[in-house]
Amino acid sequence: MAKPSKKGPDTTVEIFCSQCRTRLFKYRKGGKGALVKCFKERIVKDYTLLPCQCPNCEQVFARDTLIRGTPAFKMIGGKAFQK
Repeated sequence: MAKPSKKGPDTTVEIFCSQCRTRLFKYRKGGKGALVKCFKERIVKDYTLLPCQCPNCEQVFARDTLIRGTPAFKMIGGKAFQK
């Protein structure tokens, strides 16, 4: 399978914690679908202190993994949402 493009999409979304509504990422997301994964190279601004953990309530919202050979965060269902 092909790797995601380096430039990525132009539209950015904000990603928030579902439990405490704290901002987690500013992310260049492609498409209209649900938030399933976040490629690390597309994260514009990272507001977290520890990877995959909310800085406010310390809830783990994702898992660090490789997707198509590219480092990414695999989102846990219902732990984070986008606006």
